[in-house]
Amino acid sequence: MQSFEKAFENVERPFAWVDMNALDANIRFINHHVKDKNVRIATKSIRSIPLLRYLNEKLSNVSGLMTFTASETCYLLENGFDHLLLGYPVLEEKSVLELYKYIKKGYDVCFMVDDIRQAKWLNELAKRSNVNVGICIDINLSIELPFIYFGTRRSAITNLKDLTNLLELLKKQTHLHIEGVMGYEAQLAGVGDLPIQKWKRPVIQQLQKVSKNRVAKLRKEAVDFILAEIGEVEFVNGGGSGSIDFTAQSSEVTEITIGSAFFNPALFDQYSQLDLQPAAGFALRVTRNPTRDVVVCHGGGYIASGAIGKDKQPVPYEAQHFAFLPLEGAGEVQTPLRRKDYQNTKIGDTIYFRHAKAGELCERFTQLEAVRSGQHVNCFKTYRGEGKCFL
Repeated sequence: MQSFEKAFENVERPFAWVDMNALDANIRFINHHVKDKNVRIATKSIRSIPLLRYLNEKLSNVSGLMTFTASETCYLLENGFDHLLLGYPVLEEKSVLELYKYIKKGYDVCFMVDDIRQAKWLNELAKRSNVNVGICIDINLSIELPFIYFGTRRSAITNLKDLTNLLELLKKQTHLHIEGVMGYEAQLAGVGDLPIQKWKRPVIQQLQKVSKNRVAKLRKEAVDFILAEIGEVEFVNGGGSGSIDFTAQSSEVTEITIGSAFFNPALFDQYSQLDLQPAAGFALRVTRNPTRDVVVCHGGGYIASGAIGKDKQPVPYEAQHFAFLPLEGAGEVQTPLRRKDYQNTKIGDTIYFRHAKAGELCERFTQLEAVRSGQHVNCFKTYRGEGKCFL
C-alpha cells in the first residue's frame, strides 16, 4: 500500500478511496464478458454522479441506469441522465408525479411492476397527469425446494400462470404500456459459489447448477409469451455482476444489469468466475497499540446489509497481515485488529479496507478520493456529499 500512502498523505482519515487503474481493469473485464449485450448500470452500487458519468463514457454499450427509488431517479434526471429503469416498485406520489413530468418532456423512465395493485396506482396517476407510462414486468426466477427457498423474495410472478393473469389485467390499464421484462437470477448473480463457510460450497454449487436450468427455461418462456401477446418490447433485462457469463449466453436477454463488479467489494471474493480487482474501499488511522500484536483503528464499523454474518464485515486490504478480534469485530468508533505477523504497524499509520458491498460504502462518506498510478488525481462526490439520502 506504499503507493496509496504517498498519494493520500495529505488526506484526513478516515476517507473512502477509489483506485482508477483497478476500476478501468474491471470495466475492460465487463466490456469483454458481456459480449453483444448492453449494460445497464446499477446506481445503488455506485451512488456518485461523477462516477456514473465516468462509467457511462468507458463502457462499450450502455442502455441506461437501473435506479432504486423514485426520488433518486428524479435526482439523476435533474443531473442530465436519461433511460432510467426503476429496479423496484415505487409508491411515492410526489416523486412519481415529478417523474411523469419528465416523461411528458420525452425522457425515458420505466417503472417496475409485478402486481396489479402497483400498476393500477401508476395508471391512476398517469390518467390524472395525461401521460402514457412505460412499465417493466419483473419475473421471479428463484427456486423453491422442499427445504430451502433459493433466491430472493421479490416478484410475485413465479410461473406462466401468474404471468398470464397479470398480463390480462395490465392490458386493461389505459395509460400504461409494457416496455420491458426483467428476470433477475439473484441466486446466481448475488450468491458467491465460494462462501466463507466451506461446507456450504458444494451445496450452493449444486443449487446454482439446478437454478441455471430453471432460469434459462422460465425466462425464455416468459419472454416468448409476452412477445406473442403484445408484440415487441424495448428490452429484456437479466443478470447481475455475479452471473455475467451465464446471462451473456441467454438469447432472450438484451441487457445485463451490472453495479458491484465495478468496485469489486469483498463479498465478490466468493465468486470463482470473476477476475476483478479491488477498486474501492476506505482508510482508517491507527490510534492505539494496546499490546504487541493488537492495533486499534479509529472508526470502521461499516457493516453491510443482508443476512448477518462474518462476510458482512469490511475486510483489510492486506488481509494476510490483519484479522478482526472475534468478540469485537469492526466497531462503531474503533476497530481493533490482531497483527498476524507482528509487522511494524504503529500509532499514526493507516490501514486500508474494502467494504463487503459496493454502494453502501458511499453512504458513509461524502466523497471518494481517487488514486491512479500512485498519484491522487481527483475526488468524486457521493450522493451523501451532494446532501442526498434515498434509502
